[in-house]
Amino acid sequence: MARVALEDWQEQIRDPKIECMSRDEMTALQSERLVRQVKNVYENVAFYRKKMDDMGVEPGDIKGIEDIGKLPFTTKEDLRANYPFGLLAVPQEKIVRVQGTSGTTGKLTLASYTEKDVDVWGECVARGLTMAGLNAADRIHICYGYGLFTGGLGLDFGARKLGAMAIPMSAGNTKRQLMCMEDFGATAFACTPSYALYLGEAAKEAGVVDRLQLKVGINGAEPWTDEMRRKIEELLNVNSFDIYGLCEITGPGVALDCIHHKGMHVQEDYFYPEVLNPTDHTPCKDGETGELVFTTLVKEGMPLLRYRTKDLTSIDHSKCECGRTLPRIHKFTGRTDDMKVIRGVNVFPTQVETALLSMGGGVAPHYMMIVDRENNLDVLTVEVEVDEKYFSDEIRKLDGLRNRVAATLKQALGVAVNVKLVEPKTIQRSEGKAKRVIDNRDM
Repeated sequence: MARVALEDWQEQIRDPKIECMSRDEMTALQSERLVRQVKNVYENVAFYRKKMDDMGVEPGDIKGIEDIGKLPFTTKEDLRANYPFGLLAVPQEKIVRVQGTSGTTGKLTLASYTEKDVDVWGECVARGLTMAGLNAADRIHICYGYGLFTGGLGLDFGARKLGAMAIPMSAGNTKRQLMCMEDFGATAFACTPSYALYLGEAAKEAGVVDRLQLKVGINGAEPWTDEMRRKIEELLNVNSFDIYGLCEITGPGVALDCIHHKGMHVQEDYFYPEVLNPTDHTPCKDGETGELVFTTLVKEGMPLLRYRTKDLTSIDHSKCECGRTLPRIHKFTGRTDDMKVIRGVNVFPTQVETALLSMGGGVAPHYMMIVDRENNLDVLTVEVEVDEKYFSDEIRKLDGLRNRVAATLKQALGVAVNVKLVEPKTIQRSEGKAKRVIDNRDM
């Protein structure tokens, strides 16, 4: 099946009243909701009451969204310190669902939802699916994991709101995934970009790509590049859309890009975005890269003020070609906590991915960064799979390819890299979030 061309795309807007609202109207709506939410958390969450008291801030000091900078930040460490239910703003009996992510301490980062919170979550995902051109006639094959992880259930809730058929496959068993995609007539699929790439390779190897009815990929939960998007689209003949979310805010559906792929539209009537300088926390101008911070404007169960995501991006408040006025956040350059400092240079995995995909052949887009310290110096080794059609036992040819990869990475990263070429399919594939970095300096 050929990928749907842009000029043939029947784009829809699920809620024009909100998604195309003027900036003044949106600011008024956000201000009204923020004032109400601040009063709510001050009265019902001891953690925020103490934080605000310590800062000398009272609910009455917050007159509108322009006063958001007066409020305290919230971090993942705050969530862990109040695990499991210390940040609830409602009685526990009103909580109908919990979702969580694994933490470095062994304890989960837990988020709690009321019935209304779940309803809002589903609505946000449905808006995003509509941005991708999907409707009630579609069949959405979901291979995000189900359970405490928000990916699978978030897409499931969104499909239900949309009226589409959800195919709840969860992760794993790629051969069975492809069989069910074909047999059930799936028109869209949802998973991480790294697993989408793996699915595409497997479908191509099995010779089933032309038998699939897929037109859309919903791919998120990890940083990825436009180069990887194009690779996924090429393998599976789909339009691939970026989806963003985090358990602490609501799960997938916080933002998703439209057919123009010029940033992910933030559902800002529910989640107020700030992009701040990571050093001094001052607001960044549109187009400037900073840390993404969210305030949940209507969440009931576990509302959060100014939650620091650690994701690095920029924002654009201009009207999109699709007609939406919702601001757009751009592809993440990384996270403040996955950035590695190598001999004084900031290095992100996405830079490695972009460089490898720009080479135009010779290597596959599968890699592993390994950071060591030798004789008090940082050493970065990048393991890279050789593309199967280029694989050769001739040492001279492999040495030439290794030198070309090393030069490309040095130019992209600004630091010398040891390159280790490995045989095709030897770097472990991930059915969830891909592990790209091993930092032996932390061990």
